[in-house]
Amino acid sequence: MNVLMINGSPHENGCVYTSLSEVAKEIEKAGIETTMLHIGTQPIYGCSACGACRGGTRCAYDTDRVNEAIELLIKADGLVIGSPVYYAGANGALCAFLDRMFYGKAANYAYKPAAAIVNCRRGGAASAHDRLNKYFTISNMPVVPSQYWNATHGTTVEEVLQDLEGMQIMRTLGRNMAWMIKNIAIGAKDNPPPTPEQRIGTNFIRKT
Repeated sequence: MNVLMINGSPHENGCVYTSLSEVAKEIEKAGIETTMLHIGTQPIYGCSACGACRGGTRCAYDTDRVNEAIELLIKADGLVIGSPVYYAGANGALCAFLDRMFYGKAANYAYKPAAAIVNCRRGGAASAHDRLNKYFTISNMPVVPSQYWNATHGTTVEEVLQDLEGMQIMRTLGRNMAWMIKNIAIGAKDNPPPTPEQRIGTNFIRKT
């Protein structure tokens, strides 16, 4: 079993990494491996809605780590995404990354438990967290809970480590993630995931 951890901060070993690592420690204590993937600092294309990925498992753009992340998540049993908070939202580069990672490919991730964590200086955590959760709830991915909203506070690693409640929230999340993955694996033997209906798309503006 494996959980993919996506570090959506430009700082590979900064505050977001510190929070993700606290989650990962608890997952690994439960005997589940984790894989940390950093989105990097190079430019990331936004989704151009070209449709080339539909029915496949790769994005047409191959200049960053999106296709690597897709392959890792298809093989993984769960997902945790971490982001800094910018203007009460998730990192724009991370959102561009996730738009391409999920668009046209989300059926490959269905029923894999997922969670998002954010780190902020002071405010904006709730709206950033909500933005990231929407990738999961549109993809049939169970959202893993914790004891409070999944946020830590601080502008340095040292400050994040002083956020004792935030660190506890991360540990609780890690234990809950491991518990959910194991229970899904057990239950799926006798009760497999539901068969999806054929997708219906309804547009609200129609040509007459």
